[in-house]
Amino acid sequence: MVDRLPSGTRDFLPDEMRELRAMTERVRGVFERAGYGEVYTPALEYETTFTRGDMQTGRPAYRMFDEHGNVLVLRSDMTVPIARLAATRYHDAQPPLRFCYFAHAYRGVRPQRGQSREFLQAGVELIGLESPEGTVEVLTVLCHALDAAGLQNYRVGLGDSSLYPTLLDRLDIDPDRREHILTELADGDFVGLQAEVDALGLDAQAAALLLEVSRTRGGPEVLEALEGPLEYAATGMRGVHALLAPEIAERIIFDLGLVRGLGYYTGAVFQVYDPAYGVPIGIGGRYDELLGQFGRPLSAVGFSLNVERLHIALTSEERDG
Repeated sequence: MVDRLPSGTRDFLPDEMRELRAMTERVRGVFERAGYGEVYTPALEYETTFTRGDMQTGRPAYRMFDEHGNVLVLRSDMTVPIARLAATRYHDAQPPLRFCYFAHAYRGVRPQRGQSREFLQAGVELIGLESPEGTVEVLTVLCHALDAAGLQNYRVGLGDSSLYPTLLDRLDIDPDRREHILTELADGDFVGLQAEVDALGLDAQAAALLLEVSRTRGGPEVLEALEGPLEYAATGMRGVHALLAPEIAERIIFDLGLVRGLGYYTGAVFQVYDPAYGVPIGIGGRYDELLGQFGRPLSAVGFSLNVERLHIALTSEERDG
């Protein structure tokens, strides 16, 4: 009888660990050269760290009690703990603050989708530098890290978290139906999105607009058609693009339907794609209101890479190449 592992977890053997270690060391070198200091926070946090205020930070899946009856959780990402750390341990430090990390996170899974309960993240958080300059810096570090890892065919999808919600506001969509639509979009479930839009009973032109925007991707030209209430998001994306170095800009794909499931994103959002792997291997964006929930209102932007997915994509590229 073989002892089973929980679904969504796995063992890593020596050969794979050597490859992962070498890859993460190359990425760590990029972070350090860009001025990002490595931090580590506890895997266990108080539940209130993730549920304070009206910020939808994503309730962690795994809860337990300490000896005093306080509710503890296994961290579901590193952005919230670093926001806590920056606001408390660096309360008087002059921004911008630059942090990087290599740490495990824990999430609930749908086993049939092959999701991971425990996964290693590598990422950076830039605190106290407004957009577009801050967003440009983080996108540049992201691309340099992927280059150092050895990935060649990746692209970074860039969107704005306000764009699609603004479109829903413009069409006066009911708040409950709006949440269902945004959830389907964040999950990349365009079949589910089609069903949600069909159920709204909109006229054909409005329904077509919702579906068309959700699937619009391309170069800077896709921003030219945006007008009215959507112009604000387009202006932000144009501002970022204008400051990117050419070798970074050529990696960018504008994705008008890109939204994130976590509610703390406030502006630019991005995802890393590679044709060698079928799901995003990295995510990021701006969260300019999260630090305020911890007592120090500062703008912020960051990204996280799923190290195992990055390794699989790299191995697939090398095999196919």
